[in-house]
Amino acid sequence: MPNERLRAALLEQGLTIATLAESLDVDPKTVERWITKDRTPYRRHRYALASRLGVDETFLWPGALSNEQVTAASSSELVTIYPHRTSVPRDAWGRLFATAKEEIGVLVYSGLFLSEDSGIQRTFAEKAGARVRILLGDPDSPQVAERGDDEGAGDAQAAKIGNALVPYKNLRRQDGVEFRFHRTVLYIYRADDQLLVNTHVYGVTGPHAPVWHLRRIAGGDLVNTYLESFERVWDGATPIPGD
Repeated sequence: MPNERLRAALLEQGLTIATLAESLDVDPKTVERWITKDRTPYRRHRYALASRLGVDETFLWPGALSNEQVTAASSSELVTIYPHRTSVPRDAWGRLFATAKEEIGVLVYSGLFLSEDSGIQRTFAEKAGARVRILLGDPDSPQVAERGDDEGAGDAQAAKIGNALVPYKNLRRQDGVEFRFHRTVLYIYRADDQLLVNTHVYGVTGPHAPVWHLRRIAGGDLVNTYLESFERVWDGATPIPGD
């Protein structure tokens, strides 16, 4: 069976078999066999090829790495763990988003600490040339109501979402920044291949729940799991009324 993912990635990048073979210093027939016969390249070539095409190695060759290799690589994606979100240094949020060149993603219920931070707001505005997507909880959803009950806050959670929208007033008008309402229970903060994941713990408010700092590396699958989840939430989210 041909490797259609590899073929499509080449086409998307406007590369030919000959130019790719030259950049990797391999015979063009070797590259052709990778595509038409789904031959698996040596690992050094897989890394180089995936980097050249801007995709993950495991996307092009899902079975290339053993479970042990994927597990080891995924473990290396964990940079640090904070016992509580309040333990994350204040400037770490700004540094995270400032590193983004292609993508910023925020998935929260209210995320008031971000919307009320003028420095973060400026960073989001400056990064609008990339893609900035902000997901807030739908205040009318049963998920938000349930989370409020979990935290013993009642209707306060829905009210906080409304409060968070106010500082975003100007940002919501800016091209390159998208807002949507979601109905899930996740807290993800993304800057390209780095994530701060605020875990969900029943009966514990977001500021007091642990945070994982993750950075994607070749062969790992931990970051990919969260990024794929973010995309599923985004696809099911709805535009915020008035936007």
